[in-house]
Amino acid sequence: MHRMILAGSLLLVLSASALAGQVYKWVDAQGVTHFGAQPPDGQAATSVNTSAPKPQPLPKLDSEMSDLPETQPVGDQKAIDEKVKAEVASQEAERRTYCENVRTNLAQLQNNPRIRMDINGEVRRLTEEERQSRIQEAQKAIDENCN
Repeated sequence: MHRMILAGSLLLVLSASALAGQVYKWVDAQGVTHFGAQPPDGQAATSVNTSAPKPQPLPKLDSEMSDLPETQPVGDQKAIDEKVKAEVASQEAERRTYCENVRTNLAQLQNNPRIRMDINGEVRRLTEEERQSRIQEAQKAIDENCN
């Protein structure tokens, strides 16, 4: 509690010091640090510098620009951006098509217990274990790629 009062009074004194002149700092007999506009009677106090530091001037824009590496012209960057956007759009379209096919296959596997497939050139009916395995694979593919 005592520290909160001290911190509050410090903030009050420092904010008031912008309007007032001098601020003094001293430590009492109990070891508590105090701040005030007047030094205490019969006790040593130090003067606190409350002036704000002067702002440093900003460097000129020309000198900053000379230190930067060469960059590509804006037109080239736009062409690169368009190319990347086209590639991303193409990949997204492929992903959507893939997800649509996997979801269709999953629905067929879940809704039809008698699935026939061409396996190694031979058309045969999937066993229940094979069907359940393919359902799990399709669900895993959807979870990893389509959500």
